[in-house]
Amino acid sequence: MRKAKGITAVRNLIEVAGPLISDKDLQAKLAEDLAYDRVGWGDAAFNSITVSVDHGLVTLGGHARTDVDKDSALALVATTRGVKDVVDEIEVDPVSIMDNQIRMEVARAIYGYSFLSKYAVDPVKPIRISVQNGHVELYGLVDSQADKDAAFMRANGVPGVFSVKNNIQVAGQPAETQK
Repeated sequence: MRKAKGITAVRNLIEVAGPLISDKDLQAKLAEDLAYDRVGWGDAAFNSITVSVDHGLVTLGGHARTDVDKDSALALVATTRGVKDVVDEIEVDPVSIMDNQIRMEVARAIYGYSFLSKYAVDPVKPIRISVQNGHVELYGLVDSQADKDAAFMRANGVPGVFSVKNNIQVAGQPAETQK
């Protein structure tokens, strides 16, 4: 209903039967499920999908490498018990041979560096890489500021990269205090 032209509001009086799931628990479950979504396809490190929950209304944001990755995330969330509705704010990275080449080179630069190779071991916790027209964005959670800085420097050294935005979080540090 949110996408129908001329509709400015929807009054939803439908109640879903079954056990209630708190927003916090639902968000944690969805975040874990999304982290493992499409892992076997080899492109998990190129999807950085965010999730927030408010009274069962799930909002998905962030970046997906392809429409297939986006659709997979939407389907996974929509079929999860406790989800009342899904708002899609996921951006699909542009289709570009150059961006694909940059994406792979950044991944090789980061994961091929012995200091950062530990993040390639667990597919749920990689450094996520998004590329839009030569501009790279890094996401994920790392153990130290040194790891965050090393990932930035490695990505910034890849030929063809115009800019790198480092959104990587450091474990144990609040997001608002990070540089």
